[in-house]
Amino acid sequence: MATQWLILETREDYEKAIQRFEEINEAPKGSPEHKEMLLLALLINQYEEKNWDIPEVDPVEMIKIRMEDFGYTAADLAREYGDKGTVSKVLNYKQALSLTMIRKFSKLLRIPADALTKEYKLRA
Repeated sequence: MATQWLILETREDYEKAIQRFEEINEAPKGSPEHKEMLLLALLINQYEEKNWDIPEVDPVEMIKIRMEDFGYTAADLAREYGDKGTVSKVLNYKQALSLTMIRKFSKLLRIPADALTKEYKLRA
C-alpha cells in the first residue's frame, strides 16, 4: 500500500520523504510515481523553507556549503555538469553560473534554484 503524504511536520517525516523522493526521482513522466515525486518535492521544499534559514550568501558560496554538507568535491560537480574547467572557473568566481549549471546543481545539492540565480560579483 502506498504512503499517503501529508504536510511534513517532523524531522522523521522529512527524512522519510527525502528517502522516498530519492527512490522515485527518475520515475517516468505521467506515472503515479512521478506524480508522487512532484508532491514530495513540494512538501520537502515547504518543510525546508519553514524550518531552515538559508543563509544570505552568494550562489557560489551556497554551492560550496552544500558540497561540504554532502561531502562532494569539485570533481563530483564536474561529473554532473560535464566540464571540469568551467566548474573550476565558477567556483573561483571567474565565470558566472549558467542556466544548465543552476538546474543540475540545484537538483544535486538540493538548493532552491532561485537561491542560485541571485547576482554576485565575479573576480578578475
